[in-house]
Amino acid sequence: MSTSSHEVVKLDLSAGSVQTAMVDGEPYVVLRPAVEAVGLDYSTQLRKLRDRSWVNRRDIPTVAEDGKVRQMVAVDVRTFLMWLATVNEAKVAENTRPMLVAFQRETASAVSDYWTKGGAISERATDDQLDALEQQIEERRIRRALGLVQLIAAMDESVDPKWKRSRQLHHYAEAAGEIAEIAPEDRALLVDTYLKDKGLSDAERRSVRSSLGRKLALAYEMQHGEKPKDSIGLVDGRERAVKSYTEADRPMFDKVWTEFYADRYPAQQRFGEAS
Repeated sequence: MSTSSHEVVKLDLSAGSVQTAMVDGEPYVVLRPAVEAVGLDYSTQLRKLRDRSWVNRRDIPTVAEDGKVRQMVAVDVRTFLMWLATVNEAKVAENTRPMLVAFQRETASAVSDYWTKGGAISERATDDQLDALEQQIEERRIRRALGLVQLIAAMDESVDPKWKRSRQLHHYAEAAGEIAEIAPEDRALLVDTYLKDKGLSDAERRSVRSSLGRKLALAYEMQHGEKPKDSIGLVDGRERAVKSYTEADRPMFDKVWTEFYADRYPAQQRFGEAS
């Protein structure tokens, strides 16, 4: 049983809606509203599901509109679709049949898109609805960019001030719908980016970047008399804490690469130089 309360999000389908929540990194469907929406008895359906080996259900605490925390039964998307497959549309009331069909056709993509892609859009959305969504997306983009500016400003002194300034300029420009004017020598240079420039594969980069990172940190300290500051960088699709370097440090990167790695990756070295 999950102990922390979960945000329940209502996703609109072509007919009706489905309530969902993220549980331990996986999207779940709140069962009772969906069962009752197609005119079936919730207790009966819940009892049937308890006897099925393929059911993956969780009792999750949610905050209701009155502010009280209540337990709700939720099932993962696979279980919900399996349950839907057992419901005969010919045996539900005619007025609830469109809801059942919408659940069967649209639930998986709607829930998956919302929780993994940031949103789900109905194929039946009108032009006015799409225009309103575009406006919401634009407003959300601006709020996110300005929020990141404030978040970066609050970072402690261990974070490189040059990196903070360049990222803030980037996000200010993002909020204004512009491209930030950042001097080339102030642009961030990640170890992983450098290895991509050298043409290394994903596996090769993973095997090299830790040792290269240690050598670069030592070379930076020897050159500048201090250790490199911290920053945040996108590595393997995730934001991670990394050491802060800029394009001004590329000659140092090249020196370390030539001394320790060029002989091991001669083909990649030629590819990197050609690109």
